[in-house]
Amino acid sequence: MLRLKPFFIAVIFLVHGIALAKEESNPVAPDTTESKLPLWELGLAGLGFTQPAYPGSENRTNLGLALPYIIYRGKYLRTDRGTVGIRTVKTPRYEVDVGLAGSIGSHSSDIEARRGMADLGTMVEFGPRLKINLGNLSKDQNYSRLQLPLRGVIDVSHEFRFKGIAFEPRWVTETELTDRWQINSTFGAVFGNGELADTFYGVAPNEATPTRASYSSKPGLIALRAGLSASHKLTADARVFLAIRLESLTGAANNESPLIRQNSGWSAGVGFAWGLAYSERDAID
Repeated sequence: MLRLKPFFIAVIFLVHGIALAKEESNPVAPDTTESKLPLWELGLAGLGFTQPAYPGSENRTNLGLALPYIIYRGKYLRTDRGTVGIRTVKTPRYEVDVGLAGSIGSHSSDIEARRGMADLGTMVEFGPRLKINLGNLSKDQNYSRLQLPLRGVIDVSHEFRFKGIAFEPRWVTETELTDRWQINSTFGAVFGNGELADTFYGVAPNEATPTRASYSSKPGLIALRAGLSASHKLTADARVFLAIRLESLTGAANNESPLIRQNSGWSAGVGFAWGLAYSERDAID
């Protein structure tokens, strides 16, 4: 099991990264006269990104990887349009899926504020998400939607321990600039229960030092977030993408924690997807 963890983590982040890059857009697929997408596609993808070790940290974590990928657009099983998991309900107005998200782990020895404390493992979030379409239903244009994911957080670096519950409502918009460029924007917030807040911001009495007081964390707002991503279609089979996200801890529930060293942060990523094979069968929308 321990030997499989690095590969397991890499697959989660690459698949999730591809899905986010293609979220609410037409994925890489051969040009056709029809609007239908293939049921599945296989290809190669690379992804590199950087983010704060946790919201409020002054230190960063980074990840870069390249792996084969598969996109599947079945009636229920989906790895497409921002969904990595099971779609249970879909109507023109709303959709419900069960999927995952994740964040990179980091060693506390590399984080000045957390030295001597337990490491922050790689976190995987799993749970349901409601998507409400705010776009033009008559033309089937999904240019604006509200997303309401509620997910349990699992630390895959430490025996898959449960770390709490995250709720991250956000508003997603999409803009087609040309037939090759697409821009997506997101505005939202992330909230955590007491257990998740304690994972990031709690300091037990035995972890206190002269420069780090003990602290009992509180559930509530973790951070406000705004993101912008761009996707550019190079050829019928190749696409590049980049994304940046800003976050603010203004009004956060645990601003008084000694582990918060700054009230703002940023994350960024860049990658590519190159489609190699496609199903002749159309996707099930």
